[in-house]
Amino acid sequence: MINTWQKRQHQIVGGSARMAWLLLRLGVCMEFVGHGAFGVITKEGWLPYFAVWGIPEPLAWKLMPVVGTIDIILGVMALVTPRKGFLLFMAAWGLMTACLRPLAGEPISELLERAYNYGVPLAVFLMIAWDSKPYGWWQPVEDIPFLSTERFKLLRWVLRVTIPVYLVGHGMFGAIDGKAGLATHYDVTGISALFGSTDVAMMAIGRFEILLGFTVLFLPVTPLLLLVCLWKIFSESLFISSGAYFGIFEFIERGASVIAPLALHYIQQELKYRSRARINHVS
Repeated sequence: MINTWQKRQHQIVGGSARMAWLLLRLGVCMEFVGHGAFGVITKEGWLPYFAVWGIPEPLAWKLMPVVGTIDIILGVMALVTPRKGFLLFMAAWGLMTACLRPLAGEPISELLERAYNYGVPLAVFLMIAWDSKPYGWWQPVEDIPFLSTERFKLLRWVLRVTIPVYLVGHGMFGAIDGKAGLATHYDVTGISALFGSTDVAMMAIGRFEILLGFTVLFLPVTPLLLLVCLWKIFSESLFISSGAYFGIFEFIERGASVIAPLALHYIQQELKYRSRARINHVS
């Protein structure tokens, strides 16, 4: 009886879970493909991060395409043929690369703003059922399994924390750090003129993003999540409209930050539907 009810419940609410599963994999794919593209074309800004590991500049230039190619392969795999072991590695890799920024002398906000680099791959990893067999970690997952309600609650918290962290980190770029690249975006696109000056624009927008982040943390309702999604599309598209170096890849790399709020919405829908189904079952 229980198995029959669980199967029926999965059929009723599986659409939300599958949508979250697809969106999160797409976000991870965009993140790694966009990041990998800069390795393939070689990006001078990566040199300080190689230096943290003691890798000299000549060798760093040669390693960039290798690292970039691996990133792209992993990104495509996450979308087409996700595997639990690779996804855990991708979450750890995303955290490591984010940590390299403050280790290279950049502000802590750089680590916070890239929370989607490790938070979203972790969420995809958690959406795959646990497998006690070692080889199971490297087998492709063809479809999302039936996960417990407790696992979905954990997923909700992972994204509910990840989203505010990267919003606050990005807000700190303007409100605290005065990041030069962000100032350039605002100047070139005319946003600074709307606020009267670059400093005012950066402070106002930065505070808005910080406030938005804390609001989502305590009140992750659908309208706010949609606002975050639209805001990230706008703010990250400034790389393109300002004429940044290969700005399209900068936008693609940040795709996980755009998609995460939508995935959280569907995860919350899944939990809501499960709660209703359980109430109906009991009654």
